[in-house]
Amino acid sequence: MFSIIQAAGWPIWPLIVCSVIALAIIGERTWSLRRSLVMPRGLLERVVQEYRQNGVTPDMINRLAADSPLGQIFAAGLRNVNSTPAIMKEAIEEAGRAVAIELERFLTTLGTIAAIGPLLGLFGTVIGMIEIFGSQTPQGGNPLVLAHGISIALYNTAFGLVVAIPSMVFYRYFRGKVDAVLVDMELQALKLVEIVHGDRQA
Repeated sequence: MFSIIQAAGWPIWPLIVCSVIALAIIGERTWSLRRSLVMPRGLLERVVQEYRQNGVTPDMINRLAADSPLGQIFAAGLRNVNSTPAIMKEAIEEAGRAVAIELERFLTTLGTIAAIGPLLGLFGTVIGMIEIFGSQTPQGGNPLVLAHGISIALYNTAFGLVVAIPSMVFYRYFRGKVDAVLVDMELQALKLVEIVHGDRQA
């Protein structure tokens, strides 16, 4: 591996840094966006049951706010349970925007890495081509310098794609997952509002 890095030259280092950052983000988001962590199963039913038994208590709201992103949205709505449904929905929407920002954390960075990976590879290719043409003299070219320039050009192009392709795949995957989760959260929150105000049964 070290021999490949040596052959690729110094332009490979920005790509290595990008690959490490991308791997860290992919691992972190894979862990943080687990459905059991974001939207615990049966949370709405438990909240409705506790509300009907004890009403809204400060302890209930604090537990919900610390439970999960969905719990934070429910807590925001239940803080305004004595207000009109419109105000309760507005509070839920505000909490939902904050939750959305948290769920989308680092995704912009991952998308940026996916976009600049090929460009960094192209930059390495250009550096390699400069070395190739720089090795040419009226007496001929130095085969060692020529081979080194070709190595820089090809390795950087390949590594740029290796970094960019998985980054783009995971970026699209996480974006789709976050969008689906947000829609599901919104539906559950609206259902809670309707149940609390007696517009529907659980």
